[in-house]
Amino acid sequence: MKIGIIGSGVVAQTLGTKLVELGHDVVLGTRDPKKLDEKKNMAGSLNEWLASVNPSTGSGRGQAKVASFKEAAIHGEILINATHGQAAVEALHLAGAGEAGSKVLIDTSNELDFGKGFPMALASEGRSVAGNIQAAFPKLKVVKCFNTLAAPLMVNPKMLHGGDHTIFLSGNDAAAKAQVTELLKSFGWTDILDLGDISAARGQEMYMGMWVRLYGSLKNGMINIKVQR
Repeated sequence: MKIGIIGSGVVAQTLGTKLVELGHDVVLGTRDPKKLDEKKNMAGSLNEWLASVNPSTGSGRGQAKVASFKEAAIHGEILINATHGQAAVEALHLAGAGEAGSKVLIDTSNELDFGKGFPMALASEGRSVAGNIQAAFPKLKVVKCFNTLAAPLMVNPKMLHGGDHTIFLSGNDAAAKAQVTELLKSFGWTDILDLGDISAARGQEMYMGMWVRLYGSLKNGMINIKVQR
């Protein structure tokens, strides 16, 4: 499948690597595709990422390239927003998401305020990044997912308690959520909890307040919760 990722930091690179390993054709979109040697947010440079995902050998792997936001949005049958939550709508406007039609867009972002250091605070009140994206781009089928986890756990749930923990999603379109669910299963997820329509994304983003405190207390980001039901 062709997948376009908007963003180039640690979440974008981690998801992109896993998707290429699974045989998908990935275009990772960045604001300036000419700046391939700059270190990215909590990640290496894009040249380093390209070297790691496009080895000289590797039968069965997908393909990866770095391009502009707009090229990534055009390329993807599925789109992933992996930008910072406070810049997400702007980045998607730059990507031309309004002209992308009715594609599925997975929103991974949180709107965190780093202005006062740690612990970071939620910047939004009464809204969500995913809800803002859906309102700005009504034709897109926005699905909120991945935002409650550290990047390594997103693509490898079994690294924690054998994968026996919960990942959440929400969105207005049932078929889009089913498509994202299949992608999650390919990553190894078995406990996938649908929280309902896109209004539930606010709850997913609010949970980050607890995640940040857990991280600060445990000094370990490889954490998640299990919803017993």
